[in-house]
Amino acid sequence: MFDLMGIMGKVKEAQAKIKEAQAKLVHLRAEGEAGAGMVKVWVNGERKVLTIEMDESLLSPNDKEMLSDLIVAATNKAMEAIEVKIKEEMKAATQGMLPNIPGMDFGSMFG
Repeated sequence: MFDLMGIMGKVKEAQAKIKEAQAKLVHLRAEGEAGAGMVKVWVNGERKVLTIEMDESLLSPNDKEMLSDLIVAATNKAMEAIEVKIKEEMKAATQGMLPNIPGMDFGSMFG
């Protein structure tokens, strides 16, 4: 028979750890770059863009479309990198906390 009280206690403990880990996400940082480093974008664990740096040679009106493409590419790379860090942080926070139920992927709850 299942120990319902024990499971509920673990769920509450896991929820507290998840909340704590989520509060720390603001401190995570990831960088993405494009154009061989001509554009760099930094994001945080809340998926917010923090900084964009670009090579001054890209600031010509003739390069407006290329600059836009490079910013988008660098931002997308930074977002991909931060997603990996977020999942690692959340997985570490809940390691061993939730029961291993076949077919249930608790890791996908944080993506």
